[in-house]
Amino acid sequence: MDNSNLYLKDCLYVEPFSGRIFDGDIEVEKGKEGNLRFLPKGSFSRNFIDCKGKIVTRSFINSHHHIYSSLARGMPPPLKAPGNFHEILKFIWWKLDTSLNREMIEVSALTAAVESLRNGVTFVIDHHSSPGSISGSLELISSSLKRAGINSLVCYELSDRNGPGLLNKALEESESVFKSGIPALVGLHASFTVSDELLKKSVGIAEKYNSGIHIHVAESQMDNDISLETYGKRAVKRLKDSGVLEFPKTLLAHSIHINEEERKLIAESPVMIVRNPRSNLNNGVGIFDDTGLEGKILIGTDGINSDILSDVKLYYYLNGGRPDNSPWKAYNSLRRADGYLMKNSFISDRENDLLIIDYKSPTDINKQNFFSHFIYGITSADIKTVISAGEVVMENGVPVGIDQDDLLSRSRELGSYLWKKISD
Repeated sequence: MDNSNLYLKDCLYVEPFSGRIFDGDIEVEKGKEGNLRFLPKGSFSRNFIDCKGKIVTRSFINSHHHIYSSLARGMPPPLKAPGNFHEILKFIWWKLDTSLNREMIEVSALTAAVESLRNGVTFVIDHHSSPGSISGSLELISSSLKRAGINSLVCYELSDRNGPGLLNKALEESESVFKSGIPALVGLHASFTVSDELLKKSVGIAEKYNSGIHIHVAESQMDNDISLETYGKRAVKRLKDSGVLEFPKTLLAHSIHINEEERKLIAESPVMIVRNPRSNLNNGVGIFDDTGLEGKILIGTDGINSDILSDVKLYYYLNGGRPDNSPWKAYNSLRRADGYLMKNSFISDRENDLLIIDYKSPTDINKQNFFSHFIYGITSADIKTVISAGEVVMENGVPVGIDQDDLLSRSRELGSYLWKKISD
């Protein structure tokens, strides 16, 4: 055997899409396209990870994150309490993103990386904004995540809200990341802060680099109201008429406030929707209805933190009472991101991105009930070891490539500085 590979002994391996179970040993090849080799129990006598009594399965993908929010946790409330979603953006998030500097961006990315690993995530689709530090921000996020063993798909949030000077810098950053070869999308904030001219430019960049658009859509009714008043169209109709819905790589975050016509437009397009249940409840913007769109749903955390399992479970609970609801449906919304990434050539099959889960189940685990165990039993606290591209990147709950003590010291110092800067 090739001793450079990783060996997992006595596994209960759960195939990530079907729930089929293999009970035996696994050889894990290293590298971006490493495969798994399933072997009988007892194939390894040394240099193995003992997985007896543990579940092994593929790691997770967070389909909509805001890594730049990492230093916001625990910050003081704004001087004026927001009265609606627009004011939440103005008084909190637009003040925070404008105040970020390069060091804060790096520490935010590393902090999100560590937290992602603890929650079983080895791929993050991020939506970034830092008007005070634009140039090179996407490469910094991508490389910082990579240090921890996390792959990513990044974008910079384009918007007219910060004026033409910063918009031009943001457009330059968006093109620069494509030229660098870093996996990326064209980021837009939301219809109500994006002019027709910017929308046209963004579609042009997506066409030029064979990409797609990552945008917030109808997160609150305000997006439709302002879009209708300013541009004569609701958000989804603007996107349809501009060509945004023609790209298979396009991601529509939220899409809560859509009517039947808009639901049909999305259903007939190749785009995907990213649902963010906890963030939507936190912001009081409503609950997404996935009727007719079930096969298009991915799951993200929207920067509230990196606990993707909590959002998957909340998705299930919010659909409680519906005849089509099931643990498998919620679980599949998480796993569907693999198909999105592979179909669009952002990453090859992630066979050797794995989790070792120390879940002490009081009952039997089998193909028929694994999805119920996933919703009702397994938690992020059960994830002990994370493997990325065949390499152990978290062992016994401790990230391998990051000095946690140093990172915590830096993040707390920078967080306090950021909070003061915002309140001045």
